[in-house]
Amino acid sequence: MILKKICLLGDFAVGKTSLVRRYVDRQFSDQYLSTVGVKISRKLLDYSSPESEDRKLQLVLWDIEGSTEFKGIPSSYIQGAHGAVVVGDLTRKDTLEHVESHIAQFFMANPTAYAVVAFNKADLSEHQLPLNHFAEANKRILATIRTSAKTGDSVDQLFDVLGRQLIIV
Repeated sequence: MILKKICLLGDFAVGKTSLVRRYVDRQFSDQYLSTVGVKISRKLLDYSSPESEDRKLQLVLWDIEGSTEFKGIPSSYIQGAHGAVVVGDLTRKDTLEHVESHIAQFFMANPTAYAVVAFNKADLSEHQLPLNHFAEANKRILATIRTSAKTGDSVDQLFDVLGRQLIIV
């Protein structure tokens, strides 16, 4: 089995914890509970097929507390990660403006890693973005995806894109 560390990064209250809960536990709660420090979850993925050998991947998901203008993310939390899910909230423009700085911070600590960008809370916003902007700017960004932790829309796809890349590297 292959283990890979994945960091969830973004401003506070963008839905990082909700995305992890939806993905790992298949649950959603409207109650907002701020993450303090880091919360670690695990998800086992099986990419085995009749043509391939045993290809099991365990994602170790580091749900890292959100940053604010006064408090950044400690670099020790993101060091050694193989991938990241960078999250912005479609209902809060300021969080979308910060996505690029979260991406830059992650790749500064992990230059050979991969990332996906989640534009979360799509169920609450009609906001359209040029979603490929980030992927065009950096080839290590595998996808930009509109997600909803509440409805589950595209949450599995978000992690699957990252997982499929990490199983081959």
